[in-house]
Amino acid sequence: MKKMLPLLIVAITTFATVQAQQKAAWKEMDDFHEVMAKTFHPAEEGKLEPIRNRSQEMQDKAAAWENSNAPEGYDKKAVKKSLKQLVKGSREINKLVKEKATDNILKEKLSALHDVFHQIMEKCEKEDHHK
Repeated sequence: MKKMLPLLIVAITTFATVQAQQKAAWKEMDDFHEVMAKTFHPAEEGKLEPIRNRSQEMQDKAAAWENSNAPEGYDKKAVKKSLKQLVKGSREINKLVKEKATDNILKEKLSALHDVFHQIMEKCEKEDHHK
């Protein structure tokens, strides 16, 4: 039993450390990320049909993310300005799709929006932005 006690302490400490390092999922962030991934990566290969088909969904997911409550472990104030840019950019892309903008223009705007998305993700990952 004495030999098992140190092993048990190490196991409990390791489990507690892993649990403390994991943040809750931010559903709206994950939802937006799914649409971004499924539209941006095809666009990199010259396939703009996914963004043309999902631009309204992207706009809606961006707005839902901006209006959501951040789960514990995230500091929404740190990303508030960037989320506004994300919504604005998503709205602009949706408008361009409706206006039948060229592939090059859509690709350029989607790439810029992807950069904003990654800025938000970086802010979410920094320790100084966690609650």
